[in-house]
Amino acid sequence: EGKNLIFTAKVTLKPEVKLGKYKGIEIEKVEYNVSDDDVNAEIARLQEKGSRIVTVEDRAVENGDIANIDFEGFKDGVAFDGGKGENFDLTIGSGQFIPGFEEQLIGKSAGEEVSVNVTFPEDYHAEDLKGAPVEFKVKINAIKKKELPELDDEFAKDVSEFDTFEELKNDITKKLQEQADARQKAETENKVVDAAAELTEVEIPQCMIDAQIEHMMRDYDMRLSQQGLSFQKYLELTGTTVESFKEQFTPQAEKQVKTSLTLEAISKAENFEIDEDTLNEEYNKIAEGYKMSVEDIKKYIPASELKNELLTKKAVDFLVENAKIK
Repeated sequence: EGKNLIFTAKVTLKPEVKLGKYKGIEIEKVEYNVSDDDVNAEIARLQEKGSRIVTVEDRAVENGDIANIDFEGFKDGVAFDGGKGENFDLTIGSGQFIPGFEEQLIGKSAGEEVSVNVTFPEDYHAEDLKGAPVEFKVKINAIKKKELPELDDEFAKDVSEFDTFEELKNDITKKLQEQADARQKAETENKVVDAAAELTEVEIPQCMIDAQIEHMMRDYDMRLSQQGLSFQKYLELTGTTVESFKEQFTPQAEKQVKTSLTLEAISKAENFEIDEDTLNEEYNKIAEGYKMSVEDIKKYIPASELKNELLTKKAVDFLVENAKIK
């Protein structure tokens, strides 16, 4: 008591980073454009969503129809297990049943009884039915079809907030282009950042890689919990150990640490700074997005952490602005 204390500590120092060329990095241009086919596919998805099933009474079964059937399968005249069903809705052409079954219902009418002869595939799961010729006795109870809504102004009003089909189509085109632009921007950034990190020389301490793996595991656990699954349960279901999981993610963790160190070194080399106004503006933006108060957001995201994120973004923007895009 009252004496001076002398102790020795052994610590791992943050590594020195030797940047390679990071200005004027050459990359191939990334470009995504929205075609008419993309827009039509989205409209078709909305049209499909608004479809309704109607009964057909004035014709026989056609490809694409939904045939409501009773059926029973026989092998050598004896009914086999799992070969019977009642009031089953079968979409003709879906390939849901054994090859050749659905085609034999085309041209048949509601109320008609049909004998369908097919052969089970050689790789069928039931051993006694592999490659076996069988007969199905089928009764067609009803014929139905999917009726798609007309692509008009009424359709636009039903599926959106727009009054005309033209407005709906323009909005779909705009949103698809925004998605394409965001994808193009992200991939361009990734290409430039990867190239800069590739040219960086740094010896990464194992503790930094381990810390990144732990961070990735926590993130993985959080995403699994949103699906009602724990990380431990995931490991059990996939037959994976924590050690093998860490080993699997080591190369990715090492790349992320190297990328982070590279961007941090670029920020220092270019003397980037984040002032208080920029920091507060970002806090306000996050708070607005999460519908929370700025004070509460600050409890979750410390100023130092947010400042590092903004510096990283600044370094990425700088790399892209100075890249040579071919």
